[in-house]
Amino acid sequence: MIRNILGSVVALAGAASAVLSPFRDWYGGRAGQDYRVADLFEGITPTESGVLVSILLPFLGAALLVVLGVVLRSRLVVALAGLVVLGFTILWMVRQGQAAGSLVVGGDGAGLQVGVVNALAGGVLMLIGALLMTGRRSRRERKPVEPFAVPAADQVDTWPPTQEPGMSVQTSPWPEPEVDPYTGPDPRDLRDARTRSYPQAAPHPEDDPRDPVHPPHPPPPPQG
Repeated sequence: MIRNILGSVVALAGAASAVLSPFRDWYGGRAGQDYRVADLFEGITPTESGVLVSILLPFLGAALLVVLGVVLRSRLVVALAGLVVLGFTILWMVRQGQAAGSLVVGGDGAGLQVGVVNALAGGVLMLIGALLMTGRRSRRERKPVEPFAVPAADQVDTWPPTQEPGMSVQTSPWPEPEVDPYTGPDPRDLRDARTRSYPQAAPHPEDDPRDPVHPPHPPPPPQG
């Protein structure tokens, strides 16, 4: 979620930079809006261009793609918008270099100026925003998948991971305890029956419950 928000902000900042770049000087004091889109394919001419048919047109289309990609959380759409801006800017640089003989960077307004930098920066920011975004997760990723289907309770199943046969409700990771096959009487009952008929030994003096210090008095003789 945070990555989607951060990527969207970066991509929208790149779109704003790309849209504003045609209103600034690109080369030799000439603004980007003065270059026609047709000049990028036919060659740069000194003919002035209208705003709606200038290089601003593909940049506006790229900005709309960024907004659409942010709404849909689509990394592919945002990345496509960045490629459009970079592609048209590089194509302009190729045509301008052919028209002028070479491209120079000058601080006196005779070479590449800030408008080109804004366009290139806008395209790069769009690509960075697309990389930061996580995109929309598919339903398969959001829905937890059960590793094993639970059979009916009245059916015997081999339940993982022990691979021990048992009822399907078994959830213990340990094997089931083995049952003693002996079905006769309990040996302890037989032992008690054999020893029950033996004579009982006299209790030991230490086991006599009577008090040795204060023995009980015998009952008085009957009065006749």
